[in-house]
Amino acid sequence: MQETWTLTQRELRAYFDSPAAYVLLTVFLLITGWFFATSLFLENVASMRSVFNIVPFIFLFFVPAITMSTFAEERRSGTLELLLTMPIRDAHVIAGKLLSVSLVLLATIALTIIYALSLSLLGDLDFGATVGGYLGIFLYGMTAGAIGIFASSLTRNQIVAFILGFAIIFLLYLFDKVTAFVPGALGGILQYLGIEYHYKNLLRGVIDSRDVLYYVSMTIFAAVCTAYTLTRRPE
Repeated sequence: MQETWTLTQRELRAYFDSPAAYVLLTVFLLITGWFFATSLFLENVASMRSVFNIVPFIFLFFVPAITMSTFAEERRSGTLELLLTMPIRDAHVIAGKLLSVSLVLLATIALTIIYALSLSLLGDLDFGATVGGYLGIFLYGMTAGAIGIFASSLTRNQIVAFILGFAIIFLLYLFDKVTAFVPGALGGILQYLGIEYHYKNLLRGVIDSRDVLYYVSMTIFAAVCTAYTLTRRPE
C-alpha cells in the first residue's frame, strides 16, 4: 500500500502542476452549473436530475482528457521503462494511477455538492435519488478512468490515447441504446454491458449490488488489460 500511495501522490502532483487540470475542472463546473441553473430557474424544477443526466456525456470527453497522459506521456518521455524497472510491481503502478484518477474525479464531483445543498435549502431534496446519483457518477467515472488508463498504455501519443479512450467509453455508452435493433438475447447482453444502463438504475435511488458489481468488474477488467499491455513492454 505504501508504494501505491507514493505513486498516487506523484500522479496527483503531476496532474495539479498542470494548468490543464484547472481548465478541465472549470469547464466541467461551468457546464454542470449551466444545466443546474437552467433546470432550477428557467424550468422551476428543484432536482439534481438535469446535472446527473448530463454528466455521463461530459465524462465521455472529461475522463479521457485526464487519463490520456497517465502512460502515454511516460512512454514518450522514456520514464515508463525506468518506473517499471524499479522494485515495485506493475500492479502497484496501475493501482497508483487509477487511485489518483479516482481521487481527481471524486474531488470534481464533490464540487457539485453545492448544487444539492442549495436544493435542500429551497425545498425537499430526494435524498435517495441524490445519493444514488452521486454513487453512480463516481462508479461510472472510476470505470471510465480505468478504460482511459488502458487506452493510454497502448500508445505514446496523448492525442491517440484520448481518441482510443473516448472510442471505447462511447461504445459502451451506446450499447444499451441499440437494443431495439438486435435480437432479444443479444439485446439483453448489450444492455447489461452498457455503461449508462447501470448508471440510470442507480439514479432511481435503489442501489442494486448488480450495478455496483458491473462497475467494479469492468474496472478490474480494464486494469488487467493494462497489466497485460505493460508486460508486453511495446516500444
